[in-house]
Amino acid sequence: MKAVLVYSTGRGAICQGCGNPIGQCACRADTDLPRGDGTVRVSRETKGRKGKGVTLISGVPLGAEALAALTKELKQRCGSGGTVKDGMIEIQGDHRDRLLVELQSRGYRVKMAGG
Repeated sequence: MKAVLVYSTGRGAICQGCGNPIGQCACRADTDLPRGDGTVRVSRETKGRKGKGVTLISGVPLGAEALAALTKELKQRCGSGGTVKDGMIEIQGDHRDRLLVELQSRGYRVKMAGG
């Protein structure tokens, strides 16, 4: 039976497929992309946030690292905080119009969603 390295104190968790650290995994790069209809949706939501609104961006066809980088750029563009949760970008405040134009300029097909 072949011994397989699972964790290393120098590199952290190791991917069983390619042997690289999980953050640099080459075999999972293609499977991280979300499946969708190709349309990025921008909406506003206040549920569960004690009345404070956030702008939600869903359907962005990027992997986890690229999504985090895009989130950082959009937060800087809006001058606001935000995060990535479950493949959706949350930007604090109502920035739908600004984000719609910004995402269109980056080449995405964007729609306003919600009321």
